Amino acid sequence: MNANSTIDELTRLTHAQRAGLKKLGITTVRDLLYHFPSRYESSADIKSLEGVSEGETATIYGQFTKLEMKKSWKTKVPMAEGTFSDGTGTLRVTWFHQPYLAKMIPTNALVRLRGKITERNGRKNVVNPDVEKADSVPILSAKDAFFPVYPESAGITSLWFYHAVRKAREQKLPEALEDPIPEKILSAYHLPKLSTALHWIHEPREEKDMQAARKRFAFEEVFLIQVARAKEREANKEKKAFEIDAEEKRVAEFMKSFPFEATKGQKNAIADILANFLEPYPMARLLEGDVGSGKTAVAAATAYAVVTSHPKNAEGKKQTFGNLQVAYMCPTEILAKQHFATFTSFFKKHPIQIGLITSSGCYKFPSKAFPGGATDISRSQLLKWVANGEIPILIGTHSLIQKTVQFKHLAYAIIDEQHRFGTAQRKAITSKTTTNPHLLSMTATPIPRTLALTLYGDLDLTVLDEMPSGRKPIQTDIITPSRRDHAYEKIRSLIKEGRQAYVICPRIDEPDETKALALQARSVASEMKRLSTKVFPEFTIAKLHSKMTPKEKEETMAEFEKGKINILISTSVVEVGVNVPNATVIMIEGAERFGLAQLHQLRGRVMRSTHQPYCFLMTEGKGENARLKAIMTAKNGFELAEKDLSIRGAGELYGKHQSGISDIGMEALKNLKLVEAARKEALALVAKDPHLKKHPLLEVLSKEKAQSLHFE
Repeated sequence: MNANSTIDELTRLTHAQRAGLKKLGITTVRDLLYHFPSRYESSADIKSLEGVSEGETATIYGQFTKLEMKKSWKTKVPMAEGTFSDGTGTLRVTWFHQPYLAKMIPTNALVRLRGKITERNGRKNVVNPDVEKADSVPILSAKDAFFPVYPESAGITSLWFYHAVRKAREQKLPEALEDPIPEKILSAYHLPKLSTALHWIHEPREEKDMQAARKRFAFEEVFLIQVARAKEREANKEKKAFEIDAEEKRVAEFMKSFPFEATKGQKNAIADILANFLEPYPMARLLEGDVGSGKTAVAAATAYAVVTSHPKNAEGKKQTFGNLQVAYMCPTEILAKQHFATFTSFFKKHPIQIGLITSSGCYKFPSKAFPGGATDISRSQLLKWVANGEIPILIGTHSLIQKTVQFKHLAYAIIDEQHRFGTAQRKAITSKTTTNPHLLSMTATPIPRTLALTLYGDLDLTVLDEMPSGRKPIQTDIITPSRRDHAYEKIRSLIKEGRQAYVICPRIDEPDETKALALQARSVASEMKRLSTKVFPEFTIAKLHSKMTPKEKEETMAEFEKGKINILISTSVVEVGVNVPNATVIMIEGAERFGLAQLHQLRGRVMRSTHQPYCFLMTEGKGENARLKAIMTAKNGFELAEKDLSIRGAGELYGKHQSGISDIGMEALKNLKLVEAARKEALALVAKDPHLKKHPLLEVLSKEKAQSLHFE
């Protein structure tokens, strides 16, 4: 038997256990050994009912002597209720909204119960505890002994994992596993070898052993990702890119047509990209810019360098005519049209044709009929001009990656809000030509540095953390229900001054009355009705949400941009890119329901002018939400992202199951030194051995880890 042996070879499985293991993705002994405990119980955790105190969270082994389904006396909430005993006392156990547990939990059988103990009228109680069937009461020989508790699935319990892992360890299977981390790296960072770490993590004798093992596996997971990313970086250097005339003086001259002075951050970002253009291989760069920091201007300036460069002829010699091309992909039609308008304003004094392609129509700039403006054209005509190279810049949505869209010399692909596109979509836009285009991914969603270094380790990173001059810091206020009228009066006074407002709701329609109270959030539909009739009857109010047709959304945004709409009630569909400088106040309903990074994105909608911006975070509770207070003190989105990471953790921020990263890996993303060390070692190793010929196991495991990631 070895690491690749199936679980069936290790121990006999029932049908339910086999299904449970499959759900957890466990098929081999190696998978089993890498299924780590989620927590540990020590001898101090295991109590008797005689010895447990009120307010204590404890684990107790015993039996249920009575379990029944019933409804609560006043509210008629369905529940399961029973009596639990361990021979030293009894405990009343209640599960609200889970009456089925009365039939699922066996009576008179040994179970492990864990929950917080309360007392009422001299009787001990516990509400909604965790319960599982137990084969025996664990015997912990020393006070500091630890008993592992594993993540479970239907049909497979923590105790089953405990005995299965112990069986594998008794057969010395951890010693049979090859360590993917080179011994030199383990030694440099004082990490235990694999076999030792597996013993320590599954049944540690001391807490320091457990911590050392978790640190080792956290490093291992990040290291595997970094190796995969480092390989992608090396592979990219073997590709051939277009030659671009990246002279900084030409670009600086073009930027004089901007209606503002570029910030130092913008100039540095442009310099980074132009330097990449001079390399023989394609650029792969992530541009992180806080809300309103000017990423579009960076994109336009670098696009100018590309479209004013000439392609080579069939003999490989540079021509004196023609243009290299740029594709600019946006996640929404609203954003694509906004960038088209911005680009046409930047390129007005330059003879460069710009196209816009979306599902609802196509446009070209400049127009022969309307000098200085754009004109709508047929899709077939636009595609023809793009294919023969007559339109150097094409801006669009997902329409850009359709097979019918063909470029003649696509040299530069820009992807805005890149986290909204998958890997396949990014590859689709960069595979539109035989020569690989330079790739610039941009995002206004603040990403913690550890996450950026890990998940986007194949990309060079540039950060825009400086705001254009003249922008005032936003005044953010947490509004409890008792202060709602104060917020309304402030909005009224600002609109009377000529400003406009956003009201953001968590949902589009009013929820079904039969749904749980947790879903009763304010909706666009209910707020549209209430605000227009009871709160702001004197103002023009409109709504915007994802269920509207593209034409309806376009017409609404056009009216809002012209100032004909005073208040726009919307879902978070306006989170990305919507630019109406005259809108200076935003009210976010149910602010607790949004992540801090998303709240920062939303309030960025009113940070677009030199007017004082305001943001009201409407809470549904009476007290101020501790997490929301962070948004009031953070200087920028990047600081806020780090706070969100420390408060909620990467697992809650980005989703454990959706990410493809384990709980241990998620915790590692809080540790910048660990991530930087793993990155440094991965880059050095791949630089010496690009195809990992000396490290075949590392090649296999890093590829598997990269394929399991779902952040992209």
